[in-house]
Amino acid sequence: MERTIVGIDIGSSKVCTLVGEVGDDGETRVIGVGQVPSRGIRKGVVINVADATASIAASVGEAERMSGYKIERAYVGLSGTHISSLNSRGVVGISRREDGIAVEDVDRVLDAAHAIAVPHNQEVVHVIPRSYAVDGQTGVRDPAGMHGFRLEVEAHIVTGSTTAIQNLVKCVEGAGLEVDELILASIAAGNSVLTETEREMGVVLADIGAGTTDIAIFIEGTVWHTVTLGVGGEYITGDIAIGLRLPPTAAEEMKVQHGHALAAQVSPDEHFTVPTIGGGTPQVVPRWKLAEIIEARVEEIISMVQQEIKRSGYDGLLPAGIVLCGGTAQLSGIQELGRDTFELPVRIGAPRDLYGLVDRISTPAHAVGAGLMRWSVTMDTRPQLHRPVPNLGGRFFKWLRALLPG
Repeated sequence: MERTIVGIDIGSSKVCTLVGEVGDDGETRVIGVGQVPSRGIRKGVVINVADATASIAASVGEAERMSGYKIERAYVGLSGTHISSLNSRGVVGISRREDGIAVEDVDRVLDAAHAIAVPHNQEVVHVIPRSYAVDGQTGVRDPAGMHGFRLEVEAHIVTGSTTAIQNLVKCVEGAGLEVDELILASIAAGNSVLTETEREMGVVLADIGAGTTDIAIFIEGTVWHTVTLGVGGEYITGDIAIGLRLPPTAAEEMKVQHGHALAAQVSPDEHFTVPTIGGGTPQVVPRWKLAEIIEARVEEIISMVQQEIKRSGYDGLLPAGIVLCGGTAQLSGIQELGRDTFELPVRIGAPRDLYGLVDRISTPAHAVGAGLMRWSVTMDTRPQLHRPVPNLGGRFFKWLRALLPG
């Protein structure tokens, strides 16, 4: 029996809604895509509720028309520099030793790891186990069914601003949908573009979007480190607008059509024409000049990613290298520039193992959306992943008020 899953990637440049049908064999077929320019979102957070709600509603409406489904709920991506993460440890005793470790015991030990001091304006988004230990035996992936007296877990905990989360949920609900779950964008992207081999060996996923760069480090099959940087492709566009004295829309168009991240690879004979501010005579620009502007900013972004990798302390555990995705990863030359900077293998990641309308989403820019759509399919096969429900208490009180007289 097929079931329908929806993922909504709410980014700084676009809102993309993907609808997929999942068969009994777990195969995901894309049947609907809705993509509109994003308004009311900056650096991954809501700055205008009305505009953001309208963008989400327009994207959902487009996906509904294409798929023929009425969308009522969705998995939603979460990003922004308000995201924080830390590693925690939990320990519990096993009482029903003759039956082995139960799923309830796994939940208890994750709850123990979850019992940390979180600032009053932050809330937990994910508690992701890195590894378990049973009676001192380390490296256990799934302890359910094992016999032991003591269960321990090393967990990666992701938190986010309560205000930012509530505003995002408010916009989605304002568009007429319920939030199945909020998923960190970098984890969702890794879910769609990384191979199991890369996740096991040790790899960095860097999703370079318009307003943010979301980073996740995967080692031994799971997430060990996450962070969001407040830089992205719109900074490159801004530099182009200033350097070539262009309107922002024209600068973005030039970046997409003629951009290159390595000026040395651009022929000095290549030129293109751009409009001028005020409608004057169009100017002829050598492509190498555009590439120089882009290269400087991309170098800065890549250097910031490299610094974050070193700060994590896992830079020596990444033989699979770096996987770049997001709209900015589509820039010509960025793979070579990244390889020279990181001195590690670098590849450009696009959604994998999808069927149906794949021609519409088989680009690095749709990594997050595809990962959200496939979330419940792939995560349900990993029972050790604990997913706290976001704080959506407002919906309950709204329902309660509707029952009260007057």
